Amino acid sequence: MYDTSWYDTLVKPFLTPPPEIFTPVWIVLYITILIALIIFILKKTHKNKITGFVYFLIQLILNIIWAPVFFYTENITLALVIIILLDIFVFLTLKEFNKITPIAAKILIPYFFWIIFATYLNFGILILN
Repeated sequence: MYDTSWYDTLVKPFLTPPPEIFTPVWIVLYITILIALIIFILKKTHKNKITGFVYFLIQLILNIIWAPVFFYTENITLALVIIILLDIFVFLTLKEFNKITPIAAKILIPYFFWIIFATYLNFGILILN
């Protein structure tokens, strides 16, 4: 999808996983994100879900734009800003989902931890390069 030859030349921080780890992890995470959203949508409640939907949509957009910014434009600094915003909006999504259905929020916890880890990697690459 992206030319990773530039990425391959970068100095990477300690704990950077091998490249073949990223695709399977993201496949599992995207499946869990979808499951959490479906649970949230289907939960019958009198509580307002709009804020949760808005936060979910914002985090999804940030998630989608991070990779092209990082790999295509090679703008590590902007990618770091995006992923920090992503961290914030996934956290806000977790809080809002938890108000409606705690199980959906719990399903998103591995995703939250993974993007926190990805933030560490993005920051490390910025500092080391």
